[in-house]
Amino acid sequence: MQAGLYVGVSAQVALKQRLETIASNVANMNTTGYRAEEVRFETVLARSGDRDVAFASTGDTFLSLKSGAIVKTDNPLDVAVAGSGWLSISTSGGPAFTRDGRIHMRETGALETVNGNAILDAGGTALSVDPNGGQVSITRNGEISQNGRQVGVIGLFEIDPGATLRRGENASVVPDRPARPVQDFSTNGIVQGFIENANINPVVEMTRLIAVQRAFESVASTLQTTESSLGEAIKTLGGS
Repeated sequence: MQAGLYVGVSAQVALKQRLETIASNVANMNTTGYRAEEVRFETVLARSGDRDVAFASTGDTFLSLKSGAIVKTDNPLDVAVAGSGWLSISTSGGPAFTRDGRIHMRETGALETVNGNAILDAGGTALSVDPNGGQVSITRNGEISQNGRQVGVIGLFEIDPGATLRRGENASVVPDRPARPVQDFSTNGIVQGFIENANINPVVEMTRLIAVQRAFESVASTLQTTESSLGEAIKTLGGS
């Protein structure tokens, strides 16, 4: 009977982890380029007498790499990434990668994110344009032109699918493996005048929230029943 208590507690810990990811996703569903958090659970088996007892692990959190909805803005400095590529930005912790393509131009012509992180080219150099050079045009492969003259190329990178990602600044991610510049722009590219929303479906997240709440209630009820049965057993054995 004690195994039932352990299984119930492990389930509550796993549900708490899931609830935290849902809360984070809901809070950031309007954050441009944000990647949703997901949890991967594993079943842990332990021996209890002559039976195997399944426990729920606390779960591993990972970032979903699904694309978000592309929205037209007609702002020439807004860019969305088509495919699985990432923009590179400079942060206080080093280079990071983001899908938030809301680019701002400073008075000096430097191109930055809305949070002031420099936009980098494929070689890791901060990009800038002529603030008085006319409208900016950006092609699918990231070439930046003003009045028909190329002034820079936005770096577009691919992250190893097996890399572990941690969150960085400006809705960015930092992989544990080096990212590679995109060479093939047939499946990856930059779309000017658009931005990408967070890859979060609010309806799905609210459905998950309801399911987690019900699961919490079910586990709590099971724990209460198991605890009562254990108490009755102790009383019976103690009185015999």
